[in-house]
Amino acid sequence: HSFPFDFGFIPGTLGGDGDPLDVLILMDESAFVGCLVECRLIGGMEAYQTEKGEGELRNDRLLAVAEKSVLFGDVASIDDVAVKLVDQIEHFFVSYNEAKGKAFRVARRFGPGDAGSIVRKGMEAAR
Repeated sequence: HSFPFDFGFIPGTLGGDGDPLDVLILMDESAFVGCLVECRLIGGMEAYQTEKGEGELRNDRLLAVAEKSVLFGDVASIDDVAVKLVDQIEHFFVSYNEAKGKAFRVARRFGPGDAGSIVRKGMEAAR
């Protein structure tokens, strides 16, 4: 599997799985490993991941747009992204986890307000 767009994490945060919050960044070109990308949150997916022998853990996927993006410059919310593209991103995460022997399910999609709340909670958890 190759990641659609760039996939990374938000530094200084912790999610329900004990790792930094995951974020998929819609951008015009790929970045390199370790690159810090200035972006804005547009929403995400409330997701639950199950590993063999363990219970279900919340492991949301946040979506953001690179500030310098030309292609996605007008996107302010997940609702501004083509439904087909969001469906493909969701399917990617499901199949990527399946290949690693994990179950992944999306409970709902949410906008930038909820994404901001998740990041604030993630920052508090990291302190």
